[in-house]
Amino acid sequence: MSVRTIEVCGRKVTLAEAGADHRRDTPLIYLHGFADVHGVAGDFLPYHQRLAQHAEVIAPAHPGCNGSDELKSCSIDDVVFHYLELLDAEFLPRIDLVGHGVGGWIAAEIAVRHPERVARLVLIGACGLFIPGAPIGDVFMHAQPERGTDLGSLRALLFADGNGALARRLFPDGRTDLDEEIRRYQMLRFGSFVGFKPPYFYHRELRERLYRASMPALVVWGEQDRMVPPAHGRAYYDELPQATRLEMFEGAGHAVHLEEPDRVSDLIIEFRNQYPDEIEERPFEEHSKSESDG
Repeated sequence: MSVRTIEVCGRKVTLAEAGADHRRDTPLIYLHGFADVHGVAGDFLPYHQRLAQHAEVIAPAHPGCNGSDELKSCSIDDVVFHYLELLDAEFLPRIDLVGHGVGGWIAAEIAVRHPERVARLVLIGACGLFIPGAPIGDVFMHAQPERGTDLGSLRALLFADGNGALARRLFPDGRTDLDEEIRRYQMLRFGSFVGFKPPYFYHRELRERLYRASMPALVVWGEQDRMVPPAHGRAYYDELPQATRLEMFEGAGHAVHLEEPDRVSDLIIEFRNQYPDEIEERPFEEHSKSESDG
């Protein structure tokens, strides 16, 4: 994995990248969640590493996270436009878009606004929808340590086994690696900007706009997701017109991509191979010109 900083409309953005051998293929943009690269980890985890064996993976850190500058205003619309500007800056007219948690919400919003730019869409435990009777878990309440040091409540929200080694590695009790503590704080801060005040981590209009996402879509969920209940996954699958598969992983939670890294990454690789991008890629300048000449 390599890390570089780019400038997007005067803002610094941190990019983690791997899989350069696959640059002739459609690049895979990965938008992270809470338990993830940039959200906690400074490096790619096994899930990201396996993806990068088969795709060029580009993972930007959300605004205010892991070295990326904050936005002056940070509504979901502001974040969507931020990422569209990033794609423009990197000359990426067409991408595969994969997102986890809040990153999945952002991915879905991009897909309904600009379906022509997304070749394939993968949503993993994505928030963004209002589902009656299935509220999204309160990550901010659970992020407050019990008795000053215990993050067991947060681990139980994000992982099927909140006391397991993986959960304790990424969200340990007490003082830990300072860089990881800062990344966790920054991700919670970003989440508070985009999803804290009502509506809580959802956009009520998104569900009725999903018909616009005309690309093949894959929906991945943990059956024991306590942050974004599985009913949200079923709703995405039902409403995305080209959703090809809803994969529910038994025994996995919100961080299903970390709990089942090989199975989830292999599923995404299989999906990309099964639904190749049939639109010939062109340099960004030509793409923009032909669109405007339209």
